[in-house]
Amino acid sequence: MIKYISLALLLFTCLDSIAKKHYFPVKNNAEWQQKKPKELGISANKLEQAIEYAKAQESERPRDQALSSALGFAREPYNQIIGPTTIRGEQTGIILRHGYIAAIWGLPNKVDMTHSISKSFLSSVAALAYDQQLIRDLNDPIATYINSEHFDSAHNKTITWEHMLRQTSAWEGTLWDKPDWADRPVGDNAFAWPNREVPAAGTQWKYNDVRVNAFALALLELWRRPLPQVLKQHMMDPIGASDTWRWHGYENSWVFIDGLKVQSVSGGGHWGGGMFINAYDQARFGLLTLHKGRWQDQQIFSEQWYNLAATPTDQNPSYGYMNWFLNQDNKFLPNASPSSITHLGAGTNMVHVDPEHDLVIVARWIKRDAMDTFIKKVLESIKN
Repeated sequence: MIKYISLALLLFTCLDSIAKKHYFPVKNNAEWQQKKPKELGISANKLEQAIEYAKAQESERPRDQALSSALGFAREPYNQIIGPTTIRGEQTGIILRHGYIAAIWGLPNKVDMTHSISKSFLSSVAALAYDQQLIRDLNDPIATYINSEHFDSAHNKTITWEHMLRQTSAWEGTLWDKPDWADRPVGDNAFAWPNREVPAAGTQWKYNDVRVNAFALALLELWRRPLPQVLKQHMMDPIGASDTWRWHGYENSWVFIDGLKVQSVSGGGHWGGGMFINAYDQARFGLLTLHKGRWQDQQIFSEQWYNLAATPTDQNPSYGYMNWFLNQDNKFLPNASPSSITHLGAGTNMVHVDPEHDLVIVARWIKRDAMDTFIKKVLESIKN
């Protein structure tokens, strides 16, 4: 009798474990399971209020992303658009809890620019290289891995993979006809911009898309394959992403790799290009982040990488690896969980990951200063 009771208890434990196992969607988004907010421990009324708030806070910037970028970077020299752009859709969002869709609105299937969330996909390619030992040590200088004129100066030879991932490289040069100093130049004296003092690598944080593109080129030369192919094979296909996303470079960012002409992709939409993707695929990437790189029974990127990416940068504690924005000191998003991670891009595009509440929030084309209040309203809807 005791034997049967023990077996019954074991069976109950296994079934309970299976019941509590996190849900991962199949590839077909139409079959992604949705649950009523109440089933997910969410107040339907409060969640609807949060969504209505988000809709009312749609970005007022032009929907034409070429025009939006031109206006946003009008102060910069060399600000010509050299990559593809889109006409964006309306304010859109997806909210996941326990992997299930709790709410969805707008145009979730529309493939739109995601701007600097492209950087999070770029650092994912670095994660794959690290996990496969193509990068043996992130503190190694990039110049010891690739033979490139872009990393052969006295300064650039000192730049490590870690510096690039944390945007502390101070990489110096011109890439795709864009000088590094022309990206978000500091100060009002335009004549001084090209002659500014360059800090030692690893000593100063600066958001700089030219340097990000230099990092993308370094990863291309490391992998010897187009980065979109690497991403598709090792991450996007395994997590069931659609076949509609595209990762673009520029009209002049073509190089030869082992005799083949290959486009080096960009890490954002500053001059056009970058990742073009729908909200469902963004939500899948958020779910992958939530599970520290695991998708069902497959580890896409290692938990070790997750821990590194989620470690604050000394020069900017709200930033981990590109483009993981951290909230451990509650300065980035005062009303969000300290454990939260946000993949962020202009627009604003946001993939907010909250492990404490088992939550992923995708919000596209929302005002930047409305993000924190929107997240607060979503959290207020969670009952348990």
